[in-house]
Amino acid sequence: MKLLPLGQSPLQVPPICLGTMTFGEQVNEATAHAILDRSLERGVNFLDAAEMYSVPARAETCGSTETIIGNWFARTPGLRQKVVLATKVAGPSRGMPWIRGEVAGLSKAEIVRACEGSLRRLQTDVIDLYQIHWPARNVPAFGAIYFDPAKDKGHASVHEQLEAMAELVKAGKVRAIGLSNESPYGVHEFVRLAEQHGLPRVATVQNPYCLINRSYENGLDETCHRLGVSLLAYSPLGFGLLTGKYDDSGLAGDHGRLAIFDSMRKQRWGRPEALATSKRYNALAREHGLTPSQLALAFCYRNWRVASTIIGVTSVAQLDECLDAWNVQLSPELLAAIDAIRWESRDPAQ
Repeated sequence: MKLLPLGQSPLQVPPICLGTMTFGEQVNEATAHAILDRSLERGVNFLDAAEMYSVPARAETCGSTETIIGNWFARTPGLRQKVVLATKVAGPSRGMPWIRGEVAGLSKAEIVRACEGSLRRLQTDVIDLYQIHWPARNVPAFGAIYFDPAKDKGHASVHEQLEAMAELVKAGKVRAIGLSNESPYGVHEFVRLAEQHGLPRVATVQNPYCLINRSYENGLDETCHRLGVSLLAYSPLGFGLLTGKYDDSGLAGDHGRLAIFDSMRKQRWGRPEALATSKRYNALAREHGLTPSQLALAFCYRNWRVASTIIGVTSVAQLDECLDAWNVQLSPELLAAIDAIRWESRDPAQ
């Protein structure tokens, strides 16, 4: 796999990134280390974490993912230098007061303290890509689709957040910065203020992108293309819906996140229309001699909009399956059939 640049930063990464939010909940430390070893062995040295992981978020497991990765680094001298490491600072509380309290607004001091906590857990001196997990301002995200100005409340300004990032970059604790779950306005504002004030420029935006959620294509793709910001696509398998494992049994079947955790089924991925539409894509894959996972992953892997696709797994076997899908090519006819389904169903997991 050819390495690709992230935005205008010096970072070069493979087109597949290992997401780690299952580490510490569904995946114990020994299995997580085996997955990390295998990922590196197969050329995927780009890791993505977050201070709030593992998922689903609980006070008891907050920070556990970073701790597991840090222990992996500590196991072998020189291992950290082989990895491009990304993690995230949580935005204002979304029912998670154990992170920084209910009234936190992502201030400069909060960002700096969060970064220092991540550095300690990760047992490293520098984070290659430090991302804001979700906006400090009021913005529709995680299943909400309408902006409501009545929900606006106090928060740190974009300028203040960039100043915090500048302090971390200057101190050598962060190499490049990014956003997550952002809108076209947010990306534009971060880039505009960075350029205006000589502050760090965002290199990436990490947003959902998959067959049942192509909302990135509703304007954010043009924004990122023209501003030189790279997409890190998360949930390419639609939280498991696009693997086919829920086709027959519904969301109560199997042992995936949507089956195990009731809180997950209440989110956008648990909508009946998301399941119904995923079944159509999964059937389309089988009609063309592919597994549902191959179709879903190849759609992201080969898409010009995507710099790197974040895959999340719970076993080495799942990792190998996801990486093997890199070799799948989708024909123009199959891509047209995908677009035909989207025309009818749009983005049910937006």
